[in-house]
Amino acid sequence: MGYTKEQLETGEWVRKISTESYRGWKAFYHTSAWKRKRKSILRRDKYACQRCRQQGKYTRADTVHHKKHLRKVPELALTDSNLISLCTVCHEAMHPEKHKKRHNAVTEEKW
Repeated sequence: MGYTKEQLETGEWVRKISTESYRGWKAFYHTSAWKRKRKSILRRDKYACQRCRQQGKYTRADTVHHKKHLRKVPELALTDSNLISLCTVCHEAMHPEKHKKRHNAVTEEKW
């Protein structure tokens, strides 16, 4: 797949941010470019979770998800067609590896 000049520049920019910041890849999500794009995608999708919508349900979206993961394809970090609005539950389902720790926590004491 070929990328546009703008996408290639975005990829370089995202890689640079992630290596120069103590936050690593998370640093991208604190940039004004991402915050503007996130707001734009939520508006485009009318703040509705697109995964729930496919199942005939309405759930308010609070997250914008990269279909092709940021770490693997930073060139598409700000490309509309690579972004989708999701609710928290659906976003966690898309990233079970990130949320495994939370679900494996021991909630009762064993004696």
